[in-house]
Amino acid sequence: MTTTPTHPEPGVAPARARRTTPYAALTAAVQEAGLMRRRTGHYWVRIAVTTLAFAAVLAGAFLLRDSWLVLLTAAPLALVLTQFAFLGHDGAHRQIFATHRSNEWAARIFAALLTGLSYGWWMGKHNKHHQAPNQRGTDSDIESDVVSFHEEAAAGRRGALRWATQKQGWWFYPLLLLAGLNLHVDSVRTMVRGRAGKRRWVDTSLIVVHWAVYAAALVLLLGPGRGAAFFGVHMAAFGLSMGGAFAPNHVGMPIVARETKVDFIRRQVLTSRNISGGWFVDLFMGGLNHQVEHHLFPSMPRPNLRAARPFVLRFCAEHGISYTETSLPRAFADIVRYLNEVGLAARDPFRCPLVSQLRAS
Repeated sequence: MTTTPTHPEPGVAPARARRTTPYAALTAAVQEAGLMRRRTGHYWVRIAVTTLAFAAVLAGAFLLRDSWLVLLTAAPLALVLTQFAFLGHDGAHRQIFATHRSNEWAARIFAALLTGLSYGWWMGKHNKHHQAPNQRGTDSDIESDVVSFHEEAAAGRRGALRWATQKQGWWFYPLLLLAGLNLHVDSVRTMVRGRAGKRRWVDTSLIVVHWAVYAAALVLLLGPGRGAAFFGVHMAAFGLSMGGAFAPNHVGMPIVARETKVDFIRRQVLTSRNISGGWFVDLFMGGLNHQVEHHLFPSMPRPNLRAARPFVLRFCAEHGISYTETSLPRAFADIVRYLNEVGLAARDPFRCPLVSQLRAS
């Protein structure tokens, strides 16, 4: 027997809507296969392994504290913290434990205390993303002051930014070096402005502890020079690992206009891209390589997403819905090509759609 959750969940259609759409049949098949059941044991093992890796990196940094070789531990630290961020994501989606309270506290510890990012800030933006992925005016992930993810944004660029936008695809991956720092700045800015949701002071306290311990370790163990260098390498690697995991999911997929109405299944499937691969891709992307399945079933435990893929593939084939899956290198290349195509709007903001198609042919 299934029960309706008492708390809103990112990306889940209202119960009434699910009963009146084909989504109900797909959901029933997935539930019958047991793919919505919690995998708490799996998560405890993952938490333990990630914690051990975290301890190993810290031990390495401590042993190398008097040498510039300590910088070799900065990137591994970023990779481990990215894994904690993925666990925070899973907790926020109630994938780990049976109760909302346990998942929320797990998400706060992984996100705020260990990673240094506000849980409330992330939930606010991520809820909107799941409700309307790639939709103008709703999904803040496609609105940026630096990168234009759609032609309307590119057409408004002026001066040096307009020039840079024309070849923004080539700039995208170097810009990811700054993405980690930008995430932390946005998180803090949202908390300062009081927009980080409920229990803002819990988030604030955890983040203060995170940065106090981190700053003290950098200054007292490494000194100002090595500490600053360590921080720079760490933030750059964190941006690359986080951006490299999240960007392939939706960048380059269809953009939905503000006023366009799309049914739940097509909205989630058509704007998402799956990444093929084995255990390494699963680890690198935190399970987000199964983006289509994740958007259709946000509370499905991460290790079950791969098993849900055949159900979704069959459903999409039966209903004529395009299901996108590609390799990670191909996805990275598609992102560059797409962003450069969008950037053409900065050079020629009044181009005719027919001319655009002829250029691409």
